Amino acid sequence: MRAHDAQKNELKPWLQKQWVIPPLANAEFVCAMEDVLEVYTRPYDPARPVVCLDELNKQLVAEIQTPLPVESGQPARFDFQYERCGTANLFMTSEPLVGQRAITVTAQRTAVDFAQVVRDLLEVRYPHAEKVVLVMDNLNTHKPAALYHAFEPAVARALINRLEIHHTPKHGSWLNMAEIELSVLSRQCLDRRIAHLDTLTQEVAAWEQARNANTQAVNWRFTTPDARIKLKRLYPSIQNS
Repeated sequence: MRAHDAQKNELKPWLQKQWVIPPLANAEFVCAMEDVLEVYTRPYDPARPVVCLDELNKQLVAEIQTPLPVESGQPARFDFQYERCGTANLFMTSEPLVGQRAITVTAQRTAVDFAQVVRDLLEVRYPHAEKVVLVMDNLNTHKPAALYHAFEPAVARALINRLEIHHTPKHGSWLNMAEIELSVLSRQCLDRRIAHLDTLTQEVAAWEQARNANTQAVNWRFTTPDARIKLKRLYPSIQNS
């Protein structure tokens, strides 16, 4: 898997740290993997945009003592003690073929929060799309049923009818391009102590604006033929009678 040349350095830490070992000879895994890989080969279609969704938990942390001021030749210095201020959740949606992403910060991670993000995706970001092709993992809240927790049945059903959902396989989250974006966000914006939800929201919004202005479309090159050769061990052996 590769992205555009300008993004290669950003991907290296994700490739090194986020790898998980999928199960061997597992038909369920390879079926879901090939399904997602097929989606990634589709040409850009504004009527059916491909959007990847993932989410990340962030610990909110406040300083107990004021950090020492930055000096020439000295890195920033912080006291090891800190105050826990709760947690926040970040929903990442990215459209790889146009190189754009959006982050929604919430106070918690519930089915209702997920449903609100999906509604915003459909009604605000892609109001004219016939369907949004949504790639995401198998997190327990990442289900169409979540929309029935948040909205009246007629609204939930209308939203679901505008979705084409593809789940990455278990142990295959590396197939979700939104996870790459979360890795970059974590290193460029979240790798420090942030105490308050409002501050986190502002910092993430600034990062989103800057990244959307300076990144290009992702050129995903790992295909099903590649998988059948390089990941042959994941495919079940066919027993001919």
